[in-house]
Amino acid sequence: MVIGAGQAGLSAAYGLRRAGLEPDAGFVVLDGEHGPGGAWRHRWPTLRVDTTHRISDLPGLPFAPADRSRPAAEVVPAYFDAYERAFDLRVHRPVRVAAVRDAAPDLLVETDVGTWTTRALINATGTWTRPFRPHYPGQEIFRGRQLHVADYRGPAEFTGLRVVVVGGGTSAVQLLMEIASVAAATTWVTRRPPLFHEGPSGDEVGRAAVARVEERVRAGLPPQSVVGVTGLMLTPQIRAAQESGVLHRLPMFDRLTADGVAWDGGSTAGADVILWATGWRAALGHLAPLRLRGPGGGIVVDGTRVRSDPRIHLVGYGPSASTIGANRAGRAAAHEVASLLEERLSA
Repeated sequence: MVIGAGQAGLSAAYGLRRAGLEPDAGFVVLDGEHGPGGAWRHRWPTLRVDTTHRISDLPGLPFAPADRSRPAAEVVPAYFDAYERAFDLRVHRPVRVAAVRDAAPDLLVETDVGTWTTRALINATGTWTRPFRPHYPGQEIFRGRQLHVADYRGPAEFTGLRVVVVGGGTSAVQLLMEIASVAAATTWVTRRPPLFHEGPSGDEVGRAAVARVEERVRAGLPPQSVVGVTGLMLTPQIRAAQESGVLHRLPMFDRLTADGVAWDGGSTAGADVILWATGWRAALGHLAPLRLRGPGGGIVVDGTRVRSDPRIHLVGYGPSASTIGANRAGRAAAHEVASLLEERLSA
């Protein structure tokens, strides 16, 4: 069984198809969304295909939109839809998984539409449903609005307002530049100084970043973002924003006040809105009954296979949490699952 039909889940389903398994007979794909597209269905309308961090081809069908200026939230789901139909993946949706339980030698997958039994599980539930909102002193007295990037629907609602954007990733920078064009004032704060680099990251940088994330996962620690490790590409738009002062970064504030944020040194900044661009966490709550997490708070995996339970593979987790990594991980997990099923049948 595959849970999740985003980039990683569809890559895994494709791999199972290539291994000779038939949809609904040899494997089942469950997805909690009402249609194809995964997290791309929820991206903000102003995010166009040509301004996204990266959209990678799914295996077997190139991503080649005719108009790259259209919203990614329209184009990518249409591509995923075409992919599901091209390879007859028969995704069951909307199906929301509540829990996965051990029923050795099988697993029980409990959902809002019934329970499935499976011999192996490829989990590809991603992170979009678990936006991370950190707690800071004073949040309960702040009179303005607080929202996460997951709630963002475009810059228009910030017209004439003072906005504090928290976070040093790609989303924070993109949204800050959009909002600055209509807001009365913007303030950008990050925990660490942002790392900008000239041009796309080379293969060596990418491999080093993935290796750092993989090292944490192997040690049983919660994974870091691969994109967060590689840094931000210094595009012409970012250069212009730096020169205009929009991307003037301040260190993280110490507390919220009734009408803004404050630092212990005495500095303050007024705010009507706090936009938390603070990332996501892996959506793995349904796996809690299996007790896969170790003392370090993470799940130890070798490649994609959970070390403590070889029936379970995590794709789009840790080092495979990028679009390219998700493709590779999906295919690798499918190969291992197909081999596991073949061994059991021949035993």
